[in-house]
Amino acid sequence: MTREWRLKRNCSLSPRQVGKAYGTLAGFVLAIGLAFAARGVWFVFAFGVLELVALAWALLYYASHATDQEHVALTDGCLLIERIEAGEVKQIRLDPYWTKIAVPSRRHTLIALESRGVKVELGAFVSLEEREKVAQELRRELRASSVLVV
Repeated sequence: MTREWRLKRNCSLSPRQVGKAYGTLAGFVLAIGLAFAARGVWFVFAFGVLELVALAWALLYYASHATDQEHVALTDGCLLIERIEAGEVKQIRLDPYWTKIAVPSRRHTLIALESRGVKVELGAFVSLEEREKVAQELRRELRASSVLVV
């Protein structure tokens, strides 16, 4: 039996929607800047281009992290933690029988897992309430899986 948790950001725009919004905004800013440039006021156009470059940088950063998430899977004999940040995937395998869990107690603390000297923190992408809920569920499932059936 496999038990899974997926902890991900709550993003209101997908990377594709961000690109469409930026393209629309860039069209308006460049049209206005070119209208002023045609009348000899070039600094408005230059400021518009500078503004678009800064906005592009911010939106690229947002889009690269929009799909960040953590996936936790508990199976017989393995606790797999997979973190996806900016498209980079990292996996950590822990022994569920030796895993200790520290439930977050303050707003900015994460779920702390430790097994045989390996420490992992979870929940960076969700609220404190969600972290507490996942930590309690994970603790309950780890206890249930460590009971030996003879």
